[in-house]
Amino acid sequence: MKNLDSIKHVRGESQFVDDVLTPNGLLHGYVYYSPIAHGKILNIDLSEALHSKGVKAIFTAKDIPGENQIGGIISDENLFAEDDVHFIGHPIAFIVADTQLQAKAASKKIRCEFKKLKSILDPREAYEKGKLIIPPKVFAMGNVNEAWVKCDYVIEGTVESGGQEHLYLETQGAFSYPIETGGIKIISATQSPTAVQRTAARVLGISMHKVEVDVLRLGGAFGGKEDQATAWAVMTALAAMKLNRPVKLILPRQEDIRMTGKRHPYSSDFKIGLDSDGKIIAYEVVFYQNAGAAADLSPAILERTLFHCTNSYYIPNVKATAYSCKTNLPPFTAFRGFGAPQGMFVIESAIYKAAQVMGVDPSIIQKKNLLSEGDEFPYGQKAENCRARRCYEEVEKRYQVESVRSEIKVFNSKNKFVKKSSAIMPVCFGISFTSSFLNQASALVHIYTDGSVSVSTAAIEMGQGVNVKLHSIAAGTFSIDSKRVKIESTNTSRIANTSPTAASKGTDLNGFATMDACNLILRRLRKVAAEELGQSDESKIIIQDESVYYNDKKTDLTWEKLVHSAYMKRISLSAHAHHATPGVFFDREKSKGNPFAYHVYGTALIEVTLDCLRGIYEIDSVKVVHDFGESLNPVIDRGQAEGAIAQGIGWMTCEELLWDDKGRLLTDALSTYKVPDIHGAPKDIQIHFLEDAPNPFGPFKSKAIGEPPFMYGIGVFFALINAMRSFKPKMKIEFKSPLTPERVLLSLYPEWENKKLLKTEKVNQNNL
Repeated sequence: MKNLDSIKHVRGESQFVDDVLTPNGLLHGYVYYSPIAHGKILNIDLSEALHSKGVKAIFTAKDIPGENQIGGIISDENLFAEDDVHFIGHPIAFIVADTQLQAKAASKKIRCEFKKLKSILDPREAYEKGKLIIPPKVFAMGNVNEAWVKCDYVIEGTVESGGQEHLYLETQGAFSYPIETGGIKIISATQSPTAVQRTAARVLGISMHKVEVDVLRLGGAFGGKEDQATAWAVMTALAAMKLNRPVKLILPRQEDIRMTGKRHPYSSDFKIGLDSDGKIIAYEVVFYQNAGAAADLSPAILERTLFHCTNSYYIPNVKATAYSCKTNLPPFTAFRGFGAPQGMFVIESAIYKAAQVMGVDPSIIQKKNLLSEGDEFPYGQKAENCRARRCYEEVEKRYQVESVRSEIKVFNSKNKFVKKSSAIMPVCFGISFTSSFLNQASALVHIYTDGSVSVSTAAIEMGQGVNVKLHSIAAGTFSIDSKRVKIESTNTSRIANTSPTAASKGTDLNGFATMDACNLILRRLRKVAAEELGQSDESKIIIQDESVYYNDKKTDLTWEKLVHSAYMKRISLSAHAHHATPGVFFDREKSKGNPFAYHVYGTALIEVTLDCLRGIYEIDSVKVVHDFGESLNPVIDRGQAEGAIAQGIGWMTCEELLWDDKGRLLTDALSTYKVPDIHGAPKDIQIHFLEDAPNPFGPFKSKAIGEPPFMYGIGVFFALINAMRSFKPKMKIEFKSPLTPERVLLSLYPEWENKKLLKTEKVNQNNL
């Protein structure tokens, strides 16, 4: 159950893009980008920069031999700005020099003249002005208009959710070098090798088979390298082809934060209707997604928000409308959860406000509306193997929820300025790419004559442990010692047409492909074994612990002897297999279908302590019952759940992105952007693996783990709100994240903000 990568990391043996030995003559790149959020380029003067020390070339849009276009879903994003710039950080030129410092110094000598244009930063303003990335998307079920009259309570509200910086340990980077026949090899830190290959070919004006992309591993990604790693790789490929030299680009941390997209901020409106028993009759929601200046993955993320707009609840009448709004900020992109957290935060806010109006605990409404087997989602799929209620009830029992509430009540009665509270957060998350064609993967497996095994897949190892799981799948399928198995780097020449490692599907897709490839070889080996043993019924042959058994009796034939015999008989010891997730489809015209192979369920109990004088708080515990299926590797799965929870808590509490009115990111460094640390981590995290919960749709009956636990962090927001209300029952509640200590204080003491405004006004009058 060890994560072998962790051992390499600790020893400093793991190799990332910047560690790979490079060919002689390596050059380094630096990106010159727009200093304004929106404007026209009137003139650009490169002459002084070109004559700077060490500079070999400067590339702009004019130097692109193919198309100046890197857009994936929509072709609306150029590699280098041509006539207009649309956000601060929009690349304009790529400087290549002997060293990175020389390239950076030269960038300061570029003279660019702009005509500034009005910028839009707010998604609602963009919507009002008709600035949309795509037409609106609507998911509907039942009839909300007819349902409102049947409701005893109708509650409306607004929810604001902030963005989030990925802050992967390894910044964006790539290096490229020319190979024979006019081709280019790219070593990239990407989750999407084929996207890099396809886009590089497009920009360079060559065919895809002349572009080879290799990925060793990533030092973290969280979705930030699914689409946004492409541009930097293509820049190095362009320079390498033009100069016939190897070229590397590693973004400095601050440039990485400034220039790359983050989790989408959303502004949303909801309307929820319930009967007097707390049953939700109708739910209507409108999402305004801040997409940034280009589409990137925003359309798919917006759709995922709609898929998860009702979280873990069955609601018979739903209308969810979503707008992807174009603003003058860097294009926002994929982030763990891929739009689902934004949707779930809204429905949980609606339930919380409804509970407040009805005078009940939110858990009463939650539990009454949980999904049951066969319930329909707003997109038409029915809940199958539904474990929503099992997880919720197991949390209540295992973690003694009523006892926790009683203890909190006693504590709060004895403490005036420090308050404790709790909240429950159920989760339901669909597993699959919602674009059905992406649900495919391939694996190439070789057995060498000494019995060792090589496995190549499309999976990208980025710290989530996919390589260890594939390792165990191959070893388990062959029933051999895991030391015999090696997982190769991900390479577009070995595995073509790869889907990105995303949507929590890395192990599922590539695991099934690996199993299929291994089984193709196993069938050949069983036939050889039967011949070697002089038997005619190969169905009675099994390989177990590197020994061959016939009719359940161990023979003298070992794994190594069998492999050698197969080779001597000229039997192929290699296999390529392709896996496509069965039964997934989605009709985008009707917004109905069966987009997910299965759903992951879980519930968390969160406890917090709030200092109501200082606004600071501690997360006392996060106690979870999670549906892992039959875990392939409990150590890795537990670690993934813990990491996701910490990241979700960060999104809800401390990670705040701030821009000024000119579109300049103010939180562009670790001194201004607060990330979760050991002091903000929950004191106690307990994760219980739901028992007797096999998943028939996962390899070895397992379930995906990467994204679902992130949403447990949403419960921290409501636990803190409960604590605030314990101190000030009549406080005005704003459903706005992140709930930073500053925001806590201003909510508890709104008069402070008024006094601050009055003081500012008085100072201004005195100055006049």
